[in-house]
Amino acid sequence: MALVASQELILELRICFLSFDRAGYGESDPNLHGRQAIPLGDASDIYHTGMKIELAGAALVVPIVNYWWPSFPAHLSREAYKRQLQRDQWKLRIAHYVPGLLYWWMSQKWFPSSSSYVEVVPEVYGNRDKQILKKMSGTLTHNQNECFLFFPDCMTMIRQQGVVESLHRDLMVGFGNWEFDPMELSNPFPNIESFVHIWQGFEDPLVPVKLQQYVCRKQQWIRYHEVAGGGHLIMCDTNLFEAILRELLLPSSV
Repeated sequence: MALVASQELILELRICFLSFDRAGYGESDPNLHGRQAIPLGDASDIYHTGMKIELAGAALVVPIVNYWWPSFPAHLSREAYKRQLQRDQWKLRIAHYVPGLLYWWMSQKWFPSSSSYVEVVPEVYGNRDKQILKKMSGTLTHNQNECFLFFPDCMTMIRQQGVVESLHRDLMVGFGNWEFDPMELSNPFPNIESFVHIWQGFEDPLVPVKLQQYVCRKQQWIRYHEVAGGGHLIMCDTNLFEAILRELLLPSSV
């Protein structure tokens, strides 16, 4: 999805956008050695790129939370997990416990198995997300579900290297056993030379807000921004995207 900002803001803040296709997505080939089964491969690429161009700070928008991170209280992660659609619960459970069966599960036809987000199941999108999708698709219709018709085409484009090296690999990495606990990380900017921000939609059904809140309470050096009424696509809201840029480049004092 293209991110949008006004020309006025780009000129005002002298913004230069740099993006890349991760291994297995878009025009980027899959990693010949297989992407690591830990979430360090892409993170390492971003880190070294950031060091080269002297990036200041980081903004994570609805970043993934892994229900199996050990610092989560069991009752909290269990409650959030049970709120997922049944098909997504099975998908995540298989990705975590038996990743070798994930391709079979995602391709079998007996039970609903693919991601509700990828299939654009309306139940996982709130009103604000639906309005964003409708605006992006240019579809003005009284039938709300029609606004989802354009989205699978977009997903096909970014998955052109194959679902195994993109979506399936992401599931295994994101919900596997991590070798570190994010809630035990130290502040990367101890001298307050910059900041780490997390932006979370309060009504995001895919990234549970309660788990994100818990992460940020544990890591109080993170600047947490909660968007009332926001869903999973808050970054595609032009006004909010510009607010994220301003907060990252012109941080407030509070």
